Amino acid sequence: MLQAALATLAVLPLPMLARAQQPQQPQPPAGSAAAGSPVSAPAPVPSLAAAARLRGFIEGTQSAQARFTQTVVDRKGRRVQEATGQMQFQRPGRFRWEYEKPYSQLLVGDGQRIWIWDRDLNQVTVRRLDRAITGTPAALLAGSNEIEKAFTVTAQPAQDGLDWLEAVPKGNESSFASVRLGFAQDVLAAMELNDALGSRTMIRFEDLQRNPKLAPQLFRFTPPKGADVLEDK
Repeated sequence: MLQAALATLAVLPLPMLARAQQPQQPQPPAGSAAAGSPVSAPAPVPSLAAAARLRGFIEGTQSAQARFTQTVVDRKGRRVQEATGQMQFQRPGRFRWEYEKPYSQLLVGDGQRIWIWDRDLNQVTVRRLDRAITGTPAALLAGSNEIEKAFTVTAQPAQDGLDWLEAVPKGNESSFASVRLGFAQDVLAAMELNDALGSRTMIRFEDLQRNPKLAPQLFRFTPPKGADVLEDK
């Protein structure tokens, strides 16, 4: 559960990760190369319109809350995990991501640290926010406005009734190869997270509210009495 939680952050702020589908290498057109010769995929070309749309969403969304369904697919396309819960975020750097089923787990970003509480184990893991959020999906939602500094953003074909953008981290510190964001008009409806080993985590948001008034207590966490606290120094 903890590994999946860190993986979605490593978002938004998320226990359920697997290794998913490796992308197929493109086949060379006839006559362009000998059979079996390696062909490199073209590098993504930044899209000014896509970056502007994502930046507009972020600048216009200081806070949000929604219910979510998170599905993990392995590299063979098999569904290996599904979880549901609710999330809130308030920029910059504050979020709350709570799994309700099948296991109970809470992630809280308080602006300086990320607290991850596994209720079943009564174990709390603490990480510095700046180390955990840079170049991650969480930075897209709860981070600063300077998206183009950390990500290359491109437009993607419409799919499942949503308009899609893809954000690829520019640095090497992220464990994610890419993040896809699906919009229904101007509302974020979905995220798809692809890591460097091929794992795919799909998140669908329901009843997403933009700029609700959120209680400050949502983004504070005190370890429960008797909890085992593991801190990343």
